[in-house]
Amino acid sequence: MRLTKLGHACVRLQKDDRTLVIDPGALTPETDALDGADAVLITHEHFDHFAPDRLRAALAADPRLDVWCSRAVAESLADLGGRVHQVGHGDAVTVAGFDVHVYGEEHEILHPDVPPIPNCGYLIDGEVFHPGDALTVPSEPVRTLCLPGNAPWMKIPELYAYARAVDPERAFVVHDGLLNDAGLGVMNNHVGNAGKELGRDFRRLAPGESVDL
Repeated sequence: MRLTKLGHACVRLQKDDRTLVIDPGALTPETDALDGADAVLITHEHFDHFAPDRLRAALAADPRLDVWCSRAVAESLADLGGRVHQVGHGDAVTVAGFDVHVYGEEHEILHPDVPPIPNCGYLIDGEVFHPGDALTVPSEPVRTLCLPGNAPWMKIPELYAYARAVDPERAFVVHDGLLNDAGLGVMNNHVGNAGKELGRDFRRLAPGESVDL
């Protein structure tokens, strides 16, 4: 499987001749993020993970393309009928030839008085886990973690704690689109240190960079 990091929280996964795209939101500037995709996974409805107009345009352009998503996203795309599939914690589905296990139910807390929205994390082929906006620890081993590097709902100590709890073989940063160069430098330092503590390869891939898993 090949993993390609795109802007902010978006990744492309390729296996054989199939392509899966996760969270192509408004902070993902690559206009070709959805080109050639067989399916799209959306973790939750926030704009940096879900861009409705962009997704609808891709669906209109490619009748093969389907979407798998949390409840709120599915409701907003209900007019698309059977091309939109709602999933939730505990589901195990096959999406475009990939085995997908769904973990997590809620977004991390953003406001003390506002209930959290639904959030689905996706474990792909038992290899890659993308948690969306939650620090969910799957009940099965994770070889490759898409590690949130920065967010309004996360502090640096939580990054270290999450890395330790999941204990992946490797981790690549997602959710980094809010940072300037100085912030990216600080984040990269902490991500690298989190990997060193576990004796693992933790790092940020530049947008467009790929790794073979």
